[in-house]
Amino acid sequence: MIDFFIVVGYCMSMMKDKNICRLCPRKCGVDRINNMGVCGVSRTPRIAKAYLHKWEEPIISGDTGSGAIFFSGCNLKCVYCQNYPVSHDAVGEDVSVERLAEIFHELESAGANNINLVTPSHYVDAIISALDIYRPNIPIVYNSSGYDSMESLKKLKDYIDIYLVDFKYYDAELSTKYSMAPDYPDIAKANILKMREYQPENVIENGIMKKGVIIRHLILPNHTDDSIKILQWIKDNVDQPFISLMGQYVPMYDASKYPQINRKLKPLEYKLVLNKMIELGLTDGYAQELCSATETYTPIWDCQGVK
Repeated sequence: MIDFFIVVGYCMSMMKDKNICRLCPRKCGVDRINNMGVCGVSRTPRIAKAYLHKWEEPIISGDTGSGAIFFSGCNLKCVYCQNYPVSHDAVGEDVSVERLAEIFHELESAGANNINLVTPSHYVDAIISALDIYRPNIPIVYNSSGYDSMESLKKLKDYIDIYLVDFKYYDAELSTKYSMAPDYPDIAKANILKMREYQPENVIENGIMKKGVIIRHLILPNHTDDSIKILQWIKDNVDQPFISLMGQYVPMYDASKYPQINRKLKPLEYKLVLNKMIELGLTDGYAQELCSATETYTPIWDCQGVK
């Protein structure tokens, strides 16, 4: 009888360990069945919106739009996040894995150019399960902050066609100050190289990307030196880089607490980084116009397409 209770206790301990979340670099070790980690959500997928999104890069959105699924919660707590109701406050509706698979199919049927998984890092296991139920016949886009664990990327290897990845900071001091992630620069670099390994070529057909890697960088005010370091690293380390240089920064959420970033970019700042991008020969990709720095392009988080 004693042996029975020992075995049962051991099995229950093993089950609990299986629920411990180490999906992202935080590895916070929380049982997300019953609690929430740094990401602010449980393991059950929560979605704030799922619709044909026409404001991604043209090579992603095309004319009909990208089938964007905006997942709630985030493991990277940027103080200036423009999607803060979703990332910090976790607005949205919980859905089953089966419902997530249905959403893939619905977006595909609506004419989406791809299925765009926005901020997916903390739902990797659920996403894989949903894709095992229904795998769309259009590309799957992994739209990430760059703060992913290598283990998660390996799990996803056979599921992802396009990596749309941020490279936010080169300097760990900045990533600590603005995103509470001192290890972000090293992790983002390693992840970008791994993504390029998994998708070694950018395949574009009729103006729409089918496979490849797009590296996004959002220029922050007063930090053009960091942006230039990022561009130089990409030039020196990434094969066939396709870059999306973003000038859309608008101070939102808690940015008012940080004087250096509590304003939009100055035209001279943007021009400085753009000229460096051209000088380095990083001309495959996009550069936003500064008029994109407006809240107009932020979606309304109304749970469209979720239920």
